Amino acid sequence: MPHGDPHEGRRLHLYHRGDTIPLETQGVWQVYRGLVQLSTTHASGEEVMLGWVLPSSYFGQWLSNLEVYEAKALSEVYLRWFFLREIEKSPSLAQSMLSSVSHRLRQSEAMLAIAGQRRVEDRLNQLLALLKEEIGQPTETGTRLSVRLTHQTLANAIGTTRVTITRLLGKLQRCGQIHLDRDRHIIIRETFSANPW
Repeated sequence: MPHGDPHEGRRLHLYHRGDTIPLETQGVWQVYRGLVQLSTTHASGEEVMLGWVLPSSYFGQWLSNLEVYEAKALSEVYLRWFFLREIEKSPSLAQSMLSSVSHRLRQSEAMLAIAGQRRVEDRLNQLLALLKEEIGQPTETGTRLSVRLTHQTLANAIGTTRVTITRLLGKLQRCGQIHLDRDRHIIIRETFSANPW
C-alpha cells in the first residue's frame, strides 16, 4: 500500500436518499458525507433500528454478527470503500476504525437505554436528545437535525407507530419544544426539556 493518507485519491461512491447500500464481507464502507441508517429485520417482518453512521465513521457486514443487516442512505451519501487487507496493513486506518467502532458501541448502548423506557413519550424525548447530540447543527432558533427524518423512521427507532410519532411531535411543537424549518427538518429548541410531558 502506498505511503501517505490512505484516503487520498480514493473514489467516492454516491447513494441517494432511500437507497439501500450493498454490504460485502471483504471490506467496510466509510462515510465521507451524509448519514447512513443501520437496521435489522425480525422474523415477524418488523424493522429494528440499530443506529446511524456519521461522516468519517465505518460500517459493513464484517462489523456485524447479525444475519440480516441493512444499510440505507438517509440523505445523499458519499462513501469510500476499504478492503480488509488495506486496513490490516495501515496502522492509521486501523486506529481510525477503532475510534469509529467505539463511537458506534456507545451509540448502540444509548439506543438500548432508550428502548428500555416504558413510556413511548420518554423514548421519543431521549431519541431526540440523542439525535441532537449526534447530528445536530446549531442555528439561531435551536439545534437543527441535519437530516430530514420521516415519522416512520422515528417510529421504527423507538418501536412505535407512525401515527403515535405524528401525534407526539405535534404535541412537542404546540408546547414549543421543537419546530420544523421550511425543509421539514426538526429544530430542537434550546429550552428542550429532559421531561417535556
